[in-house]
Amino acid sequence: MANNNNSEQSQQLNNTQKEAERQFLLPSQVMRSFAEKGGEHLDKNIPSQLILSLTAGSFMTFGAVFSVLLAIGVDPQALTYLLEGFGFTAGYLMVFMSGSVLFTEVNVLLPTYYLQKSYWMKNKFLKFWAATYIGNIAGALFVALLIVGSSSMVPDFTTELEGLLGQKMQFAERGWVGWFQVVLSGIIANWLIGMAAFLTTAARDVTGKILGTALPVILFVAGNFQHSAANMGYFSLGLFTSDNYAWYEYFFLNLIPASIGNIIGGAIFIALVFSYAFRKELRS
Repeated sequence: MANNNNSEQSQQLNNTQKEAERQFLLPSQVMRSFAEKGGEHLDKNIPSQLILSLTAGSFMTFGAVFSVLLAIGVDPQALTYLLEGFGFTAGYLMVFMSGSVLFTEVNVLLPTYYLQKSYWMKNKFLKFWAATYIGNIAGALFVALLIVGSSSMVPDFTTELEGLLGQKMQFAERGWVGWFQVVLSGIIANWLIGMAAFLTTAARDVTGKILGTALPVILFVAGNFQHSAANMGYFSLGLFTSDNYAWYEYFFLNLIPASIGNIIGGAIFIALVFSYAFRKELRS
């Protein structure tokens, strides 16, 4: 009996050592972390949720500014996409590592949380989602006002920004077909951002978190996939620097369909798919 106990303890010690040596979390561990983070967000009161949502929206505008600044005067299109994506990575890293609450990350965290629980708190769920969305928009607008009011941007900034806004709003010229294309594009965008959150959570050091965030973000920016939180940053800047589009065009022709797609992409292709694939590990 003593030998068996020693053998079990030795095996547990070996497993612990392997766990410590591995430089990333296993997928099932990432999904547990998502559920825990979703639960922590829900346990916060509304003022705290709004504050963290405001900071996340602020970071999106900072990311938008950085992406535009890096792309000014760059001719090769592939390099432009790379720099724009890298610039926006800064915003997502600030969100992921500060504990801020981003609408598109919530599209992954909350469904994962509820898929691992046996009860459904509908009212709490919807209030949190609404607070996050409103807070993200308010934060994005606040930083845009600060930046525009500071007059810090070079003249070429507006020209580059208008080019990006045109790419985001090109779907509006296609009527209802374009509206549904934004939904589909939004699905892809949140799928990629969900994977950015997945890889960032899996990484155990800052370098790994930067790379885990950067690669999916660069891909969604290069593909012009419609990510509502990122677009909040771009559109907030556009409202104060360009008269090409009105606020309701940004909101109804892009943000609304993109948000619908983002919810589907995060909830189904990340939360549901991985929760089902690793259901045995999550139950153990």
